[in-house]
Amino acid sequence: MIGPDDALLTGRVAIVTGAAAGIGAAISVALAAFGANVAIGDRDAAGLETTAATVTAMGRACVTGVLDVRAEDLVQAWIADVGTRFGRIDIAVNNAGGGFMANFADVSAKGQDALIRENFTSVTHVVRHVLPWMTEGGSIINLTSIEAHRAAPGFAVYSAMKAAVANLTKTLSLELGERGVRVNCIAPDVIPTPGIGDLPGPPRTPLPRRGNVDDVAAAAVWLAGDLSRFVTGTTIHVDGGNLAAGGWKRSADGTFTT
Repeated sequence: MIGPDDALLTGRVAIVTGAAAGIGAAISVALAAFGANVAIGDRDAAGLETTAATVTAMGRACVTGVLDVRAEDLVQAWIADVGTRFGRIDIAVNNAGGGFMANFADVSAKGQDALIRENFTSVTHVVRHVLPWMTEGGSIINLTSIEAHRAAPGFAVYSAMKAAVANLTKTLSLELGERGVRVNCIAPDVIPTPGIGDLPGPPRTPLPRRGNVDDVAAAAVWLAGDLSRFVTGTTIHVDGGNLAAGGWKRSADGTFTT
């Protein structure tokens, strides 16, 4: 029988990429609040220190790594350091990513390569090097996007890479299941972050409220722990119902239009 303690992550070791702000910072703090020790990576050293201060104030250990997740040698060294310090890694959250708005025909080969490395190759780097440290099973959580499941004009390569991560997640869930490693995705939408700023106007979701980074963090905590121990190869959509809504949008008066 399950109980409240099954939600806890006491003594587990988690790594989170893109943890200096926004969703990554919220996930790091939430994992720590539920008992995990956390290693956080990002290019933003000052932001990492802010996140780390919040984690350590909870009495959890926190290791920071200033690195670019597109560089495999840096990712490998960081994960090896974390694994050596703690002896194992139980949770890996691939949150780092990003993009820019431009029609596909206007994206250069260099820009395309940057989008691929930031949103897809970075995930493969982390997974490849974290697996040897998941000696007692584990949970890998990949942040994708609602754009992995629909067209995204102006973000063609970005959304294609998010779709690639979703597909990779399904395959890895099969390949790693026998090792006790679960692999899942979280696909947010309309979540205000420092990268995209505030979302003006009425809520653009079936739910009559705005989402925030803590909503995504809550899903990550659930996927990281034993309450989701039989869940793998799937995607949790933290989007206020937008994927289900399809082309339907809530108007200011609460009615729906296409």
